[in-house]
Amino acid sequence: MTSQNDSLIASSALPSGALHAVSSARLNKPKGRPDTVAVGTMVWLASELMFFSALFAAYFWIRNATNEQAVNGVTLWSENTQHLDVVFASINTSILVLSSVTCQLGANAAERGRVTGSWLNPLKWGLREAFVVTFVLGSMFIAGQLWEYFTIFGEGFQISTNVYWSAFFLATGFHGLHVLGGLVAFLFLLARSYMSVTHTHEQIVTAHVVSYYWHFVDVVWVVLFGVIYILR
Repeated sequence: MTSQNDSLIASSALPSGALHAVSSARLNKPKGRPDTVAVGTMVWLASELMFFSALFAAYFWIRNATNEQAVNGVTLWSENTQHLDVVFASINTSILVLSSVTCQLGANAAERGRVTGSWLNPLKWGLREAFVVTFVLGSMFIAGQLWEYFTIFGEGFQISTNVYWSAFFLATGFHGLHVLGGLVAFLFLLARSYMSVTHTHEQIVTAHVVSYYWHFVDVVWVVLFGVIYILR
């Protein structure tokens, strides 16, 4: 009968082409318990959700407070939101939502052990193709957000102009930083896929947790887009 201590110690193996022994826990899915990395990521994303919830609460509170100070029916929000380009933001949002689809294709490919596939058929993409496309789409989103920022700067508005622009730049800026963090994670994942000889369970878990994070970032932006650009 296996002791409790022995069950927690993973044996090592030497996969074909590997330079050193690799723990079986990295090669195969642990039996009888969830992946600690996946669980930890979900807990961390829950804390991130609380952070963005605080930003939303501050946004609505400031808007309500300034609406009570309307002059001749004109509020700070109605005066400044007209400078937002809703059409451009909608296109940029569509790009980010599409990147979530390609990201999931990459996670599914990793689950099936398909590291690389056919560029011509998205349904047969491997991990690399799907995550490269996701990285490009995410970069396009960041480029679009920067273009929007510089357009607003050109109209004379900055984070210190008034409380509306402070709320706008803080909410969208913090989200943009999270997108950049996701892009760095994609680069790390892609680099490891080229450096590794064997596609391990650890890489599958990494692909999934990165997809969890990316979907979270996308959902937060969709809510931000609705609040800032649609409700206004």
